Amino acid sequence: MKKILATGAMTVLALGFATNSPANAKSLTEIKFGVDATYPPFESMSPGGQFVGFDIDLGKAICADLKVKCVFVAQGFDGIIPALEARKFDAILSSMTVTPARQQQIDFSSEMYNEPTSLIAKKASGLKPTVDSLKGKTVGVEAGTIQETYANTYWKPSGVNVVSYPGQDQVYADLLSGRLDASLQDSVEADYGFLKTPKGTAYALAGNVTDDPKDVLGSYIAIGIRKDEPDLKAKIDKAIATIIKNGTYKKIEAKYFNFDVYAATPAK
Repeated sequence: MKKILATGAMTVLALGFATNSPANAKSLTEIKFGVDATYPPFESMSPGGQFVGFDIDLGKAICADLKVKCVFVAQGFDGIIPALEARKFDAILSSMTVTPARQQQIDFSSEMYNEPTSLIAKKASGLKPTVDSLKGKTVGVEAGTIQETYANTYWKPSGVNVVSYPGQDQVYADLLSGRLDASLQDSVEADYGFLKTPKGTAYALAGNVTDDPKDVLGSYIAIGIRKDEPDLKAKIDKAIATIIKNGTYKKIEAKYFNFDVYAATPAK
């Protein structure tokens, strides 16, 4: 998947209290996860101001397995890697896809789940995720995402108007207002976060992106970790393996999806 929203990150506690110190491999007592909370059903804010979503529940399960406090820190996606490197939090838990470019900056955990990139547009619009179809059209993307990079790399030079937004919720707002012809984002987020909601009834998936010779879209989605935290990465990897093996992952998955998001095989 998938951003600067504000001058500073707002810290909200999911379990316990936050501190300014990074995760310590020798005496790990809490993990602070950086989250862009504009991407339901993976991560968003509840009306009561709490972090909710699939990623949030997975983060809590990882913390529970490691017997540490879980803290979530709000951070716009286009500044989330610099914020990690500045030690504002310990890891990125925000539907982040592993790409060669990102791997030059940070490390990643083992796979959390997977999903293709898709275009959504009004039903019967005839639009497809190709240059020929979108030339002269306006496509919205969330800033800092692989979708933004993809659209700017392949589409913008060929006459597609690409508009970036601080959050995915703002993309949908302009799509609904008619300022955008289409939106490019993760397929599962599009389906469950928009198309299956009352607001998205007039829209549909217009196709998955498959042409990516420069490997802009990367591979699976994982937790981002600083390169100088190999022990934290090892602990998180072990916890991921445990919650998958003991069935916790499946229980969380069933709360949000009716298909195997790990394998990215949506039900038709």
